[in-house]
Amino acid sequence: MKLSRVLLLLALLLAAGAAFWRFGRPQEVAVVAPRRGEAAEIVYATGTVEPRTWAKVTPLLRERIVELCNCEGEAVEKGAVLARLDSRQPEATLAELRARLKLNSSDYDRIAALVERRVASEQALDRARSELGQIQALIAGQETRLESYVLRAPMSGVVLRQDGEVGEVAEPGTVLFWVGEPKPLQVEAEVNEEDIPLVAVGQRAVLKADAFPDRILEAKVDSITPKGDPVAKTYRIHLALPDDTPLRIGMTVEVNVIARVAPDALLIPANALRGRSLFVAEGGTARRRDVTVGIRGTGSAQILEGLGEADRVIAPFPDGLTDGATIAQKGG
Repeated sequence: MKLSRVLLLLALLLAAGAAFWRFGRPQEVAVVAPRRGEAAEIVYATGTVEPRTWAKVTPLLRERIVELCNCEGEAVEKGAVLARLDSRQPEATLAELRARLKLNSSDYDRIAALVERRVASEQALDRARSELGQIQALIAGQETRLESYVLRAPMSGVVLRQDGEVGEVAEPGTVLFWVGEPKPLQVEAEVNEEDIPLVAVGQRAVLKADAFPDRILEAKVDSITPKGDPVAKTYRIHLALPDDTPLRIGMTVEVNVIARVAPDALLIPANALRGRSLFVAEGGTARRRDVTVGIRGTGSAQILEGLGEADRVIAPFPDGLTDGATIAQKGG
């Protein structure tokens, strides 16, 4: 009995010692000093470089390509023929309609002569005139349809890109040509709807492109679409690029629109915050403090009230630390 009591007492003493060692010893934390700097509120988006003036050329029907201009990179005038599709069948139909027109015209002239001699009735002449008009309408419609077999430049400019090969079957809506002006260029980007109120025309933006990893490129917000996409929940914006930009048509870029800038702001690491709360080190004690936060960036956050430059902030925000806990500083 005595032995079991002794063993129980030892176990309790060991547990108490372990608890004291775990909870009574100071918790090691890293501390940083607030710093002064520029705080910038950034709206992030991704975009694509494209000409400000351009148009796509697509076929309206499914047919085989029989002719291509081979004019990629060349200047073309509005209306220039870029490609032709196989139009043998509609041309045969047009030839048949024209033959019928010739025959009906002869019939009309014959009936008109008979009417003058009072051998045929006016009703017969009206029928012939109606049939003649119908064929003429069919010919006009077929001639218009034949125009769909010819792909023309919708504007004067440069053929920026050409796809497709002779012999391939072109599908409706497939882009075969991009025609436009190589300069000026712009970036078309999509901004999340919760961020679009921060974006305004004229704001500066900085761009990052994989093709130029060591360069920060400039742009400016040029326009914002009035209507957003309710499915993607984004708004389209256009950013004007300077004439000397190294970016090329079709490149993808990361866009950082600078919504507002606060100079000489009091900054702390963003990971020191949990909502509006942070911990400061006062000697060997941690004190939880609520602060007023201004601009939040990816790496730092602006503190408007509740913190001084002489304070030391625990960063990152310590999970499990309580107000008034004993701490041991690892830096400061």
